[in-house]
Amino acid sequence: MKQFVLAAALFASTAMSSAHADIKVGVLHSLSGTMAISETTLKDTMLMLIDEQNKKGGLLGEKLVPVVVDPASDWPLFAEKARELLSVQEVDVIFGAWTSVSRKSALPVLEELNGLMFYPVQYEGEESSKNVFYTGAAPNQQAIPATDYFLEELGVEKFALLGTDYVYPRTTNKILEQYLKDKGIAAEDIFVNYTPFGHSDWSKIVADVVALGADGKKVGVISTINGDANIGFYKELAAAGVSADDIPVVAFSVGEEELSGLDTSNLVGHLAAWNYFQSSDNPANAEFVKAWKARMGEDRVTNDPMEAHYIGFNMWVNAVEKAGTTDVDAVRQAMYGQEFPNLTGGTAVMLPNHHLAKPVLIGEIQADGQFDIISQTEEVPGDAWTDFLPESAVLKSDWQELGCGMYNTETKTCVQLTSNY
Repeated sequence: MKQFVLAAALFASTAMSSAHADIKVGVLHSLSGTMAISETTLKDTMLMLIDEQNKKGGLLGEKLVPVVVDPASDWPLFAEKARELLSVQEVDVIFGAWTSVSRKSALPVLEELNGLMFYPVQYEGEESSKNVFYTGAAPNQQAIPATDYFLEELGVEKFALLGTDYVYPRTTNKILEQYLKDKGIAAEDIFVNYTPFGHSDWSKIVADVVALGADGKKVGVISTINGDANIGFYKELAAAGVSADDIPVVAFSVGEEELSGLDTSNLVGHLAAWNYFQSSDNPANAEFVKAWKARMGEDRVTNDPMEAHYIGFNMWVNAVEKAGTTDVDAVRQAMYGQEFPNLTGGTAVMLPNHHLAKPVLIGEIQADGQFDIISQTEEVPGDAWTDFLPESAVLKSDWQELGCGMYNTETKTCVQLTSNY
C-alpha cells in the first residue's frame, strides 16, 4: 500500500511538473556564414520579443525560454537543426530561416514532426505548408509592385534581373519575366544573371548591365542578390560611375541592416521594396525602434524581417492564449483571422493561406543608410500562388475551410504534396 501511495505521489508530482514546464521557443537563424549579416539581427529580435513577453508574465502562466541554434548558412544543416529543436529540445514553435533554400530544407522535418515555424522574409511564393506561417512578402506584395513602379513611374524599358543562384531569385525572376512579357517588354530586353552566395567579382556583370542601355533605352536592375554579396555589387556600381539616375536598382533583400556597414554616399537614390522601413512615421514604430536601440545600442537599426517576426510572434502569443495551449494543431486554427497592429500604421491580418495582408513600401536610399518612403499602398493580401504563371493561376491555398495548400479551382481537387511544391 505504501508503495502504491508513493508511486501515486510521484506520478502526481511529475504531472504537476510537466504541467508547469517552460514554453520553449526555437530560434533557427544563421549566426555565421554568408547570411549572418542578415540573420543575426533576427536572433536578437526574437530574444528581445521573448524578454518583453516574459516581463508581461510570460504565456499561459509560464516562462518563455529561447532555444537558439546556428545552422551556419549551411542549407542541409537547417533540416538537422530543425529536427534537433523539435525532437531533442521539444520546442513549442520555431521562428527562423531567411533564404528559401534553408526554409525548404527544414520543411520536410516540420511536416514530418508536425512542428510550427514562422518564416519572416520575403520569398518567391509557390508554396503553402500547413506547418509554416509566411510573415514576409509574397511576390504580389513586393516584386510585382516594385516592377510596376519601374514601368509606370521611372519609365524603365529594359530590365536586368540579377540574383543569387538559388530558388528564391530563380522563381521570382521566372514570375517577373512572364509578367514583363505580358506588359509588352521584349525577351531581348530582359537580361537575367545568377551568381553564387558570397560572390565578389561584379565587374563583368555591371559592364553587361551598362551595355544593355547602349541603345539609349532606360535600364533598371531588379536585384534578388542575397547576403554579403550585395556589398561588392554596390561597390562595383559606384566604381563604374553608375548612379541611380543612370540605372536605378530596386533590391528585395537589402534593408537597413545590410546598409549599416556600407558607405552609402554612392548609393543615394537606389531603391528597395519592403513592407516596412525604420523611417515609418507612427507611434508604434517609434516605440519599437526606441526599445531596440535601448537594448542593442544607438547604432543598431531595424528592418522589414524584424517587423515580420514582431507581427508573427505577437500573433502566435495571442493564438496560444486563445487556444489555451501550445499544441500545434490548436494554435494553427487559432491563428486564422488573427489581427495585430503593424509598425507602418495599419493592421496585419493572418489569412487562411498562412500569409499576411501587408502594405507595400518603396524606399529610396539616403546618405545615412535610412530610406525615404516614396510609395506606400494599403494592405495587400499575400498570394501563395502567383496569378502570372498559368500552372499556378488555377491554384488556391485555404487551410481553414478547404484544409488544402494546393487546391485546383478548375478540377476542384486538392493536390497533396508534403515538401516539394
